[in-house]
Amino acid sequence: MSAYLYASALVATLVREPGSVAIDTFLEHYDGTIGVSDFAAAEVASAVSRLVRTNLITQEDAEARLSDFDAWRSIRAETIDLEPSDARLANTYVRRFDLMLRAPDALHAAICRRLDLTLVTLDQRLAKAARELGIDARVPAG
Repeated sequence: MSAYLYASALVATLVREPGSVAIDTFLEHYDGTIGVSDFAAAEVASAVSRLVRTNLITQEDAEARLSDFDAWRSIRAETIDLEPSDARLANTYVRRFDLMLRAPDALHAAICRRLDLTLVTLDQRLAKAARELGIDARVPAG
């Protein structure tokens, strides 16, 4: 299995939250290929930036966390490039109103579909929608 880490899973490695233990355990025991798109990395940076904007962490702390993330990513993960077809497929997915997908979630799902990757997320709703689309999805439990 090749795994694609969704932004919620990535953020949980940087910020202690309820899903952090589950993601840490998953990564500790997972020996397959891990993919992270530049889009997911941008979402991680956005989430950390929000913590600075809301005064939950300092700018220095945010910079250190993102530096750690960049180092981890360069060692452990493969960068996944976005393709124009991913945006087109994401557009199709968001038009499936029964799935209630936001555009960013649909884009991650489209990447996984194109590359036949397992979507690893803490978002139960996204995992359910991905499965409806024929995408393998995993929500690690802690």
